[in-house]
Amino acid sequence: MDFTTCDLFDADETLQSVSLQLANFGGRARFSGPVRTVRCHRDNGLVKSILNSPGAGAVLVVDGGGSLESALMGDMIAEAALANGWAGVVINGAIRDRVALAALDLGVKALGSNPRKSAKAGTGEVDVPVSFGGVIFHPGAMLWSDEDGILVAH
Repeated sequence: MDFTTCDLFDADETLQSVSLQLANFGGRARFSGPVRTVRCHRDNGLVKSILNSPGAGAVLVVDGGGSLESALMGDMIAEAALANGWAGVVINGAIRDRVALAALDLGVKALGSNPRKSAKAGTGEVDVPVSFGGVIFHPGAMLWSDEDGILVAH
């Protein structure tokens, strides 16, 4: 990846910058791609289903409502995402298996980690606008992420 979010923003100040401070957990610090979205609360059934389908270089943005009560993605789901061609996952919530995630060539940003599993019922919404960190993520928008933060174009 030959970009920095700082340079991208300097070149185009209409890009939206996510103010929420998400940590890097994946083995790929820089990633970009078109946005797909999931809104769910303490249930990763939809996250698992989507990341087990072809990603074609997309970034899955998961609005977990900021909950740190249970993880919305762990190593097995992340491995599936990598195998299916996803560029990365941005989670407004928690992950688990942080050592294993750091070894994968996948971009992963999240609020934190929790070893507790989430529910698997598949409740939530897919490919709807989600909002956190002062940005509305629309399906199909372009996202860039690196060590300095996340930018989104609409």
